[in-house]
Parts: sequence; C-alpha cells; structure tokens
Amino acid sequence: MPDLVQEQISEKASKQDNVAPKGHPNLVLPNDEWPRLAPKFSLIASLGLAVAMFFVFDLALGSVKIPIGDVVNILWHNEHENIAWQKIIEYIRLPKGFTAILAGAALSVGGLQMQTLFRNPLAGPSVLGITAGASLGVAIVMLASGVATNAFAIKQLGISGSWLIVLASTMGSALVLLIILGISMQIKDNIVLLIVGIMVGNVTISLISVWQYFSSPEEIQDYLIWTFGSLGGVIEDQLLLLSIVVISGLFLSMIASKSLNVMLLGENYAKSMGLSTSYLRITVILATSLLAGSVTGFCGPIGFIGIAVPHLTRSLLNTSDHRFLIPSSALMGALLMLICDIIAQLPGSQTTLPINAVTALVGSPIVIWVIMKNRNLKASFS
Repeated sequence: MPDLVQEQISEKASKQDNVAPKGHPNLVLPNDEWPRLAPKFSLIASLGLAVAMFFVFDLALGSVKIPIGDVVNILWHNEHENIAWQKIIEYIRLPKGFTAILAGAALSVGGLQMQTLFRNPLAGPSVLGITAGASLGVAIVMLASGVATNAFAIKQLGISGSWLIVLASTMGSALVLLIILGISMQIKDNIVLLIVGIMVGNVTISLISVWQYFSSPEEIQDYLIWTFGSLGGVIEDQLLLLSIVVISGLFLSMIASKSLNVMLLGENYAKSMGLSTSYLRITVILATSLLAGSVTGFCGPIGFIGIAVPHLTRSLLNTSDHRFLIPSSALMGALLMLICDIIAQLPGSQTTLPINAVTALVGSPIVIWVIMKNRNLKASFS
C-alpha cells in the first residue's frame, strides 16, 4: 500500500511542472512536452527584448535627456559629435545600467531560491541575515569615529574609499555566511534554520543600532545615505568584479534548479528520491549569499525586488519549474530594476530618489496584485 501511494505521488509530480517521476531526479522531458513549453520560451525571449529596450531608455533618460537614436549611435559606433553626451553615457549611465541589470537579476534569483528552500512566500535574499551582516561591516567602517577609517577619511580616499566600503561589506556578509553554514550543518530542519537566520539578522541590526547611538550625527547621516542604496557608485573595475560574482551565483542557482523542483514536493519526498537535502541547502545558501552579498556590498541594501519578482514571474509563467523560473526571474528582476532606476532619476530633473524607496513603491503594488489575482500563494510551494 505505501508503494502504491508513493507511485501516485510520483505520477502527480511528473505531471505538475515537469518534476521528475520516482527514480529520475534528473528531469528528462518527453518529446510531446516541448510544444506545451513553447509559450514559456517565447515569454523568456520577450523579457530579454524588454530588458534591452528599457536598458536603452535608462541610458537616454536622466537630468540630461539624450535622444534614443543618439544613444544607439554611441553604443554602436562608440563615438559622437557631442562629446558631453558620449562621456555621460560611457562613464555614468552605462555602468549604472549594467549595475541595475546585475542587481535586479541577483536579488530576484536569490529571493526565488529562499522562497523555495523555506517554502515561505515572504522569504527574500536577506532572510538569513547576509544583508544585515554586510550592513554591519559598513557600519563598523563608517561609524568608527576617531580613527582613520571614519566617513571623512573615506571621502578623502575617493575610489580607494569605495573599495574599502565594498571590502567591509563583503567581510560582514562572509562572517554571517560562515555562521549560517556552520549552523546549517547542525540543523536539519529548514524552518528552524530560517528562524535562526532571522535571529542572526536581528542581532546584527541591534549592534548597528547601538553603534549609531554612540556616533555623531554626521557619521549617522553618511551611513543612512548608504542604506538608501545606489546604482550609480559602481566604477568600471568594481563592475567587472560584481559581474563575475553575480554570474557565479546564477550558475550555482541553475545547477540547483532540478533539485529545487524536487524540494517543492517536500523534504521527505526529496530524500526518498535520493536527493541530498543538506548539500542542496548549502548550495542554495552559498549561491544566495554570493548574489545578495555582492549587490549589498557594491550598491547598498536594496529591498523588495527579491520578494516581489519571484511572485510576479510565477504568475506570468504559471509554473513552478525552476529551470524556467530562474532565468525568467533574472530577466524580470533586471527589467523591474531598470524601470525603478528610470523612475528614481526623475527624468528632466536634477533630483535623484533613493533606489531603495522606489523599489518598495513599485514592488508593494506588484505583490498585492499577484495576491489578489492568485488568492492562494501556498499552491506555488506545494
């Protein structure tokens, strides 16, 4: 009788979102499945075209409006009669646009993995305290009054100072990552691990609050400005490093995509199929830490993209198959971040809004719309 029940569950799994049947954890699609999946490939291609289109819009709009034709001409020929426009695009808007794409993709995929691993629709890439750890590292540097690494000294260092902030953020997130990985090897329950991660994040936030209490108003102001998030502070060398780290994190995520599909059926079922849940947990935590930690280090903490985009992607694709959700979430996250960056620039104005505020303003209505449309988010995790 148990074997019969297991076979029925396996059959249901094989029909729902192409999860492999019993004995075949490596998903293999039969030939008659591909026509049904064609719309999903079309949607992914459409998202890619939309990202390219809004990337050009992001380069054209800002305090100085540059015609789209001239933007394309500068990108294609790498020269223009208007030297000022060329310099603006090459040294300011191009790095910012690429940073928006990388940050949106990284946070979205990180949030998707956390929601699947913990089967929690409210989980995000910062749920394990990685972002809080990065913030703690920056706080230690920026609020270290009376020594050579205070905010004034960082400003005097210029480019070197920005690398100092990145290094401090990386060390903070790495410290929390090591703690979480050590705990994950001792704790087998994902829910308990989630609670521990939240508590670790709360501890780091409390330490930052205590440090702020004893800091001067000028130092607190500099730190708060960093917490607003910014896509415009990433220089060329930093962009290369950010690209390498984000692509590595996305690669790890794609490797884990089939295993994440199996995890949707429950941890016990995954173990019965021979899946090493401990190995998967470590892989997902490491990938999410690379994605969320790198973005926080270079751009500051950026919220809501990692929570909103996975829900929006599931709603559009109408699937829980991570082989499609991961690339689609990356593209959707990049698209949404580009849109947020365009809004934050207030085209035609000299004012730029904090990207963190804009992502929350855009992301919150999206989550509410998805909830009202689907009415049952739990179905996406079962």
